[in-house]
Amino acid sequence: MPVKETPAKYPVIDTDPHFTRVVRYMRGSDYATWAGATAAGPGLFWLYEKVDPTKASKASLRSALRLTGFLGFAAGFMLAYQNSSLRFWGWKENAYEVEKDQKELSARVSSGQPIYGETELTPYLQGVASRNSTFSQLKLHAFPW
Repeated sequence: MPVKETPAKYPVIDTDPHFTRVVRYMRGSDYATWAGATAAGPGLFWLYEKVDPTKASKASLRSALRLTGFLGFAAGFMLAYQNSSLRFWGWKENAYEVEKDQKELSARVSSGQPIYGETELTPYLQGVASRNSTFSQLKLHAFPW
């Protein structure tokens, strides 16, 4: 089953990129977004506590700050991952990623490896996996799969 064609302003690299590939292609701005979201969670919680104190114990405040730090870290990662995926789909400027992809794929071809690796899945299961994961990054906010 062919992948649905979507209008893209920039060249499409891959409509269903592998997780490790998306993370390897992250830019510095993605890491800055991730770090900002990680710091924003406890920072906002601390600010709210200063504005309207709950008079909770220091131990419970530390636990709450740790929890908001973890939630900020997870949310920041998902936002950075989604931004990197948007560049794979051609929905954001992706000149750097296109160049890196060309180098990576030409190196695989010149060494005699298959471009996208080998699989042991049947064609039917490949289709099922593709239908379940293509454009799945658009729903990270609702269902972080």
